[in-house]
Amino acid sequence: MKKLLPFCLLTLSLFAVFPSLAQVQNPDKLDKRWKTDTTIHNVPLEEFKALLPRDGIPPIDRPRFFDQKQALQNYFEHEPVIALEVDGIAKAYPLNVLTYHEIVNDKIGEVPVTATYCPLCNAAIIFDRRLTYKGKKYVLDFGVSGMLRKSDMVMWDRQTQTWWQQIVGEAVVGKLAGAKLTQLDAQIISLKEFFKTYPKGLVLSTDTGFEKMKKRYGKNYYKGYDSSVQPRLFKGKVDSRLPAMERVIDIYFQGKYKIYPLKIIQKRGVINDKFKRKNLVIFHQYGTRSILDKQDIRASKNIGTTTVFDAKVNGKVLAFKKTKKGFVDEQTGSTWDITGRCIAGKHQGKKLRRVRYGNHFAFAWFAFHPNDSELYKE
Repeated sequence: MKKLLPFCLLTLSLFAVFPSLAQVQNPDKLDKRWKTDTTIHNVPLEEFKALLPRDGIPPIDRPRFFDQKQALQNYFEHEPVIALEVDGIAKAYPLNVLTYHEIVNDKIGEVPVTATYCPLCNAAIIFDRRLTYKGKKYVLDFGVSGMLRKSDMVMWDRQTQTWWQQIVGEAVVGKLAGAKLTQLDAQIISLKEFFKTYPKGLVLSTDTGFEKMKKRYGKNYYKGYDSSVQPRLFKGKVDSRLPAMERVIDIYFQGKYKIYPLKIIQKRGVINDKFKRKNLVIFHQYGTRSILDKQDIRASKNIGTTTVFDAKVNGKVLAFKKTKKGFVDEQTGSTWDITGRCIAGKHQGKKLRRVRYGNHFAFAWFAFHPNDSELYKE
């Protein structure tokens, strides 16, 4: 597997330049090892495009971790990580490593998780690997199928060889078709912000078991991608409601979604909103760099960090504004940071309850949610 990787990256670059090479209708033509029951599916099989053999982009199954000192020696403090805290244990997975592996199978405390990232859709999501479906319990391990659907990564699980759509966490072909993974309330923040909140947190090590890849970590393989007009390997019409590569924050509640364009969030700094009777607050602060801009992430554009919380504290709804000190609630004058911690004032020591959210490119979001999303407008 280690020897296969450089060829896989070369293959990906060819497909990026010559998309027509990727139009393989039958994934089985590239990989004869599948034991997936393709007679069970809830999406058309012709929508899958096979680019690489199964796990041609190798997931990380035995992750190692850095402490704060080691992480800051090996990573740029303003690069994005997808971070999650479970029972007081915090871990972060830098997107610059996930770009080359796309999946990390791990465990945080007693919770088995998989951290995933699809660069083409800018979809960074952590799922719970536990699943109960049709009365049976599973703990799944995931890999990269080598296929795309609507430009989004298709994952596969090693227990049943079911194919899963990453951006929605849903099984689409095989034994578990129709099952859904639980998306956890992870945050996409900078390494600096992670350690500010979790000084004893752990960060995925560059010692991934793929020695030849070490020199690539920290370099953007998709140079200039988030400034493109058209997404790569996307077949079909791009939804016209927003520019294809506009980043959007999605919120889910009571079976419906609401999406917030990043440009509006950046302009406002704070958005106090109500969706389906749920009071929300969205924070934004600059500092975090794009992972899909310049080849050297350190030189990439500053897109900042966006986080989402329940606006209720002690049963009372708070309204927030952005100041030079941080995010201040108008009711008590307490100051909160980007990760939802109160760092000064009446509520010092408290944490806002995190709300599950996603941060994706608009074209990808609309491709999978064309009719069930309310669009926030100023």
